[in-house]
Amino acid sequence: MDLLGDWWTPLVLREAFYGIRRFDEFQQGLGIARNTLSDRLRRLVDEELLEKRAYQADPVRYDYVLTEKGRDFFGVIAAMTRWGDRWLADEAGPPITLHHHRCGQDTHAEVVCAACGDPLTAEDTDMRMGPGYPAKLAKRPDVVQRFAR
Repeated sequence: MDLLGDWWTPLVLREAFYGIRRFDEFQQGLGIARNTLSDRLRRLVDEELLEKRAYQADPVRYDYVLTEKGRDFFGVIAAMTRWGDRWLADEAGPPITLHHHRCGQDTHAEVVCAACGDPLTAEDTDMRMGPGYPAKLAKRPDVVQRFAR
């Protein structure tokens, strides 16, 4: 959440999934201030979700291209889109449709259990402390209580 703590960052990534690569295209499409966009692009490059590729030498200008880590964010965007389609779309239907090339069908995102394929819901899913949970936090009373619920 530290990386996505503002509303511009997911929007920049969404535009990258639409094929936007250049600073001016991001700026025009989002209507974002140039300094804010510079900061978000720099953060996404630093976090390795985007990489800069020079497309012009003098002056140097860059394309911002999704990395493997950035492309893996697609599931998050798709899940957010599904939520918006359910709760925010009007009677005309969802504004964006996902088309799955492999099966040739229009679809929507589903968050499912990797083991059994059933949908994951808040009602039937618990979060548990994983093996990578920071040891220094694992013994704090508030953390122990959080995972004991």
